[in-house]
Amino acid sequence: MGGDETVCGRMDGCAVTTDGSTGGGAGGPMWTRRNTLLSAVACTLLSATASAGHGVALATPAADAGARALYAWLWSQYGKRTLTGQQENPGLPRDELAYIARVTGRQPALLGLDYIDPADWGGVRERALAWHRRGGIVTLCWHWGAPTTGTGYENSKKDFDVVAALRAGTVENRAMLEQMDAVAGELRWLRDRGVPVLWRPFHEFSGDWFWWGKHGPDAFRRLWSTMFTRFGDRHRLTNLIWVLGWAGQNVDPRYYPGRSMVDVAGADIYASDHGNLAPMFAAVKRIVGETVPICLHENGPIPDPALLGPDADWLWFMTWHTRWLTEAVQNRPDTLRAAYRAERYLTLDEIARRR
Repeated sequence: MGGDETVCGRMDGCAVTTDGSTGGGAGGPMWTRRNTLLSAVACTLLSATASAGHGVALATPAADAGARALYAWLWSQYGKRTLTGQQENPGLPRDELAYIARVTGRQPALLGLDYIDPADWGGVRERALAWHRRGGIVTLCWHWGAPTTGTGYENSKKDFDVVAALRAGTVENRAMLEQMDAVAGELRWLRDRGVPVLWRPFHEFSGDWFWWGKHGPDAFRRLWSTMFTRFGDRHRLTNLIWVLGWAGQNVDPRYYPGRSMVDVAGADIYASDHGNLAPMFAAVKRIVGETVPICLHENGPIPDPALLGPDADWLWFMTWHTRWLTEAVQNRPDTLRAAYRAERYLTLDEIARRR
């Protein structure tokens, strides 16, 4: 190893030369001074977290500096603090953030967006980029309409022959890959602007309501692997942190693709109270152990922060949009205000300082 190269630990792609270049390979985004600084931060945080015994390398081998720095920072918070999160309404009115600001005086750390409507992909791009530039964290999901049927939420619940789609050359395969590639283009646009993304595809896969969950664990694991490999090898999406989200009704280990394709694991359920959902946390932890942090990837009522701790150390929560945020049976204004001002919960103003 030469004197003009610094390498931290075992992290793939964590080598930074004194002129700011890296060995990231062809096809990756051009490195800048900011990339170099982010990589240095990532190396420091990753080394510190690795010394605590956590498997902090991202699943994407050549993950970029922004993704590595964010992931290391998330590990540094796990078990100590929980990030507030809010999913935006993909339609109008899109007023969740304004409502939270009015009630609490604060904003969530995470903003959730959805590729549900291709007509709004340009808007999703701009809102994600704006949130990142405010110092927030972007998480994206995709209510993917059945590829041979059409877009939208109702179509995401219609059946689609996943087994046929996994055979090269079929009508289903061509439709699936074409649509995967289109969304990859949107994620690449964010990559090229330095936006790391908590990417949460195929959410609630262990339920039977979306097409990707209707064909059992073997088909699901192959589907996940197909996207993971294609997004990495073909599209060079080095900005993704892969989030695997079980349906809380069925946290079945047979669906787990393995640590090599997962960075954060989680589950969700729409509870009727503000409990800590500790049994669901424990179910996920029995599968992933300490290898990845665990999140509450969707929720209605926000868990009472006083009830969080080792038995329910959720890395973040992500309140669903519209009525799940605003109705009193979900989150009363005083409960929402108390949550956003709790010491346990991190808000935008606090996390923006990390950069």
